[in-house]
Amino acid sequence: MKKLSLAVDRFAARHPNFGIPELMRYIIFGQAAVYVLSVFSNAAAVRFLAFDWFAILHGEIWRLVTFVFMPGYSSAADAIWVIFFLYLYYMIGTTLERQWGTAKFNLYYLSGVVLTILVSAIASTVSGYSLLVEGTSYVNLSMFFAFAMLYPDTQFLIMLIIPVKVKWLAWLDAALFAWTILQNLLALNFLGALLPVVALLNFFVFFWTSITDEIAYRRGAARHQVSAKTIQFKSAVRRQRRKEAKQGFRHQCAVCGRTDADYPDLEFRYCSRCAGYHCFCADHIFNHEHFTQ
Repeated sequence: MKKLSLAVDRFAARHPNFGIPELMRYIIFGQAAVYVLSVFSNAAAVRFLAFDWFAILHGEIWRLVTFVFMPGYSSAADAIWVIFFLYLYYMIGTTLERQWGTAKFNLYYLSGVVLTILVSAIASTVSGYSLLVEGTSYVNLSMFFAFAMLYPDTQFLIMLIIPVKVKWLAWLDAALFAWTILQNLLALNFLGALLPVVALLNFFVFFWTSITDEIAYRRGAARHQVSAKTIQFKSAVRRQRRKEAKQGFRHQCAVCGRTDADYPDLEFRYCSRCAGYHCFCADHIFNHEHFTQ
């Protein structure tokens, strides 16, 4: 995975002009056109655009491309949802392209499409019946995950009222995604479970380094928290305050025994050359034998 991720970065850096600039604009316009066509005719009228491996083998080559332009909705009652999702994915796609550049974004989106085609073709061949793919919903979901990784604190307004950070929406989508896979597995629909997983492989390829670095950082932070060498400052402060309340003073000179309670105007300091924490009054801070243990 790491080698693939590095290879993608190298390719994008060496071929900055690769791909179609503003790719999402063309995809969104195409999906809007197909939706209008399906509303004014019917869903079956645009079925010839869906990915159908056996139909492709019989010469309907356009299905390799046109299934990308199917929005997944065909009813006039779904107009609000169509407008919302088209705007959302256009915004996410253009933001990713500005962040990554045209070459890397095209690689990300097109790799998801190619993986969908490969799995659908193999699954159709193995099972003996054609697996229809109408749209790129899982590819769009992987694009949303990419946006959440890059901009986790961006807020979306749910129902135009409730602000929610995109990282929490991504976790919710991941949970629903896992539930969908589990349902397919329980129903013995292995093809339905495999397609979404493979369609998201591009996400793991592109973010493998980021994911592994984050895991390593969190493991290191966890080990640091439980290390005996780590000073737990809050706990130490609480212990010190209990100790002060019990003994009646805060500082005591390790040489003469005077305390800040008995001599409130006397200055006390800690010696950095002594082993451990040893306090000394102003008269002995520079005139004492250093503790070695």
